[in-house]
Amino acid sequence: MSTETTQRVRLGMTGLDVSPIAFGTWQLGGEWGAFDEQESIAAIRSARTLGINIFDTAQGYGFGASERLLGKALRDDLDHRRDAVVIATKGGLRMTDDGLVRDSSPEWLRGGVDASLAALAVEHIDLYQVHWPDPKVPFAETAGTLQELVEAGKIRHVGVSNFSAAQMAEFAATRPVETLQPAYHLFRRDVEQDLPYCASHDIGVLAYGPLAHGLLTGALDEHSSFPAGDWRATAPFFKGDGYRQDIRVVRALERFARDELGASVSQLAIAWVLANPAVQCAIVGARSRRHIEDSVAAAALSLSDGDLERIAQITAAAVPLSGPSPEMMPE
Repeated sequence: MSTETTQRVRLGMTGLDVSPIAFGTWQLGGEWGAFDEQESIAAIRSARTLGINIFDTAQGYGFGASERLLGKALRDDLDHRRDAVVIATKGGLRMTDDGLVRDSSPEWLRGGVDASLAALAVEHIDLYQVHWPDPKVPFAETAGTLQELVEAGKIRHVGVSNFSAAQMAEFAATRPVETLQPAYHLFRRDVEQDLPYCASHDIGVLAYGPLAHGLLTGALDEHSSFPAGDWRATAPFFKGDGYRQDIRVVRALERFARDELGASVSQLAIAWVLANPAVQCAIVGARSRRHIEDSVAAAALSLSDGDLERIAQITAAAVPLSGPSPEMMPE
């Protein structure tokens, strides 16, 4: 194990130089229950102090709530050192009376970009991502609309989230896919079949959920419960025999991280995601300064081949997780 820290990485064909840890803000939109706004602002500003320069949010995270809070926290940078930070947001989800739905229609995306610009109080978005593939709208329409928004100067780069390699190829027939944001962690590895496509097409990869939505922090156990409003309260993979088995695997990972690496299990989990050569960034959310400090330290944790082999042996007993998806979010 070495502790060499990589301060900046190139995010694929975007050419953006970003920190390997990206600050994620899903937890600031209300879907994870109540939180302390001032503490969250302090966490974002602490992330900047620690060298994080890329922040990921979405219109769908509280439909403006997360973006407004991020804009407030980064106001000084956004007003005086705009190029010092990379703002990534996402669009293509719409809240209806029946819950959250996918909508990547040209009209909704155009309105969504304007809404995100207003919520963040910025003149342009560095990276705009289609949040989920929408089976009702041809990718050519979505891609063409985003290209028009690039030409209008409202967004700089275009990416996708939760797309397969085949879907990215179809999208790229109209305009290049510059980045992919997939779910990727030790208990969810299905995206590995799509990562070679990203590597061969110079598509930057920002992995979300490296801590398995809290499971790989070591803070949960078989008796853990989630407050009202937290999407995990009704998620099927946070209960039952599979969940209890994964808790046992986390405990084994925790012992290995502590005894062999001198690290926390969350640092191990983040370092494992970053060890994949196709991945440039791990997106980690935090509501406190302490949590983001722990995550930033993970970027300095380099896992050897032997470490990776031992991790593979431990996680062979894990039950794979699925989700989350828009269809399972609370109304």
